[in-house]
Amino acid sequence: MTNELANEQEIDLHSNNPQFLPNPPVEKVNSPFQLRRWGLLSVGAIALLSVSGLAIGMTSQSRDTPKPEISSQITILPVETTRVEPVESYQVSRNYTGEVASFRASELGFERAGKLIWLGVDRGDKVSVGTPLAKLDTSNLETQRLQLIAEKDQAVALLKELQAGPRTETIAAARASVRDIEQLLALEGKRRSRREYLYTQGAISKEQLDEVAFNANALSERLKAANSNLNELLNGTRSEQIEAQQAVVRQLESRIADIEIIIGKSTVKAPFAGTISARRLDEGSVVNAGQAVVRLVENTKPEVEIGIPVHAISQLQPGSQQRVKIGDKIYQAEVSSILPEVDPATRTRTAVLDLEPSAAPLVAPGEVARLEIAQTIATKGYWLPATALVRGDRGLWSCYALVEVEKPQYTSVTLSESANKTYRVERRDVEVLHTQSDTSSGLRQRVLVRGTLTAGDTVIINGTQRIVTGQLVRLADS
Repeated sequence: MTNELANEQEIDLHSNNPQFLPNPPVEKVNSPFQLRRWGLLSVGAIALLSVSGLAIGMTSQSRDTPKPEISSQITILPVETTRVEPVESYQVSRNYTGEVASFRASELGFERAGKLIWLGVDRGDKVSVGTPLAKLDTSNLETQRLQLIAEKDQAVALLKELQAGPRTETIAAARASVRDIEQLLALEGKRRSRREYLYTQGAISKEQLDEVAFNANALSERLKAANSNLNELLNGTRSEQIEAQQAVVRQLESRIADIEIIIGKSTVKAPFAGTISARRLDEGSVVNAGQAVVRLVENTKPEVEIGIPVHAISQLQPGSQQRVKIGDKIYQAEVSSILPEVDPATRTRTAVLDLEPSAAPLVAPGEVARLEIAQTIATKGYWLPATALVRGDRGLWSCYALVEVEKPQYTSVTLSESANKTYRVERRDVEVLHTQSDTSSGLRQRVLVRGTLTAGDTVIINGTQRIVTGQLVRLADS
């Protein structure tokens, strides 16, 4: 009953509108499958209407939003640049390593065998030239020396006697002997005269006469001998005897000098000023000839020996001043010599440098020394700051060069800055030959490159991360 009344009222409301006609009677759906199908269709229709409405709303909103205006200004980026110039060569610093060597170092010992009785130095002691270091027992040598001195004194006394000649008393005795014989000879002459007279008278025999004659002849010979002896004494000693005795004296003197030399060599003295670096023996030891007792190292004039390759040795000249680094300090050194032979192990030639005297107490033999040599290498290229490089393709390097272009004419766009000149960026591939610190700009690195650059090209040196090929730029100082 209620449903019928509602249908009648709905028909009355729409009766004046011809579009609305009463729906034909619908069969009542009682199947569950039909109910589910109608539910799904209703949900799909609602979703489709929602999407359509959203799209229509967005379209109308986009039509109502005004379009942004195109910027009428373009900023040309300022860049820092440099003008490249070609170079024919460059210098590199090479460090060569050597060591500190003492000017002199000696293993000191004795020239003869003996017993070590005194050693007056220890390791680390500094000694000057001539300082006694050690001594051997010389008691037997001293005894031999005294004996030779006595023999020499005897020979010298005899030499003086020969040089002085005979004594006056000896000469007087020789003269008296001559006179005595002369008197005896005169007496025998008188006796002979008497005997001859007696013989003629027949008073004596012939034999008695001959005895007197024989005695006279004997006295004559004795007189000749006495005169010769006297003349020898008067003439003095022969020069040959004096020279022979002088030779004997010299021989004894040389033997004494030899003993004194051996005694002197029984004491080891410092041949140069230095420091005792080792003590090989102690007192009481019996040493052999040439056996080392102490090691002495000179510390007044240290040297540095550094091996230099043959191709770089021409950079050093004898007498030139160099800077040598030992530890954390740098010392001035003078090239004293360059050895002529090549070391077969290192294939280098040894340069010997004398360190300044002030380095003597600060360095020790065996310390590592480094010598820096500037070497010129003939290679053509261009110097660029390291900041000018950008990575290229396949691991290569590039840089940005500027090419001047005419001021662009824009129809609807104008420049915000009135630059005098405008440039276009071009990429240039380069090869890095050498990298070093730029001494003119502190610690900044610079590189030597070659490639598609030409002399006078303008290259961007900073801010390359903001640049792309073809970009318009201007110089930073424009």
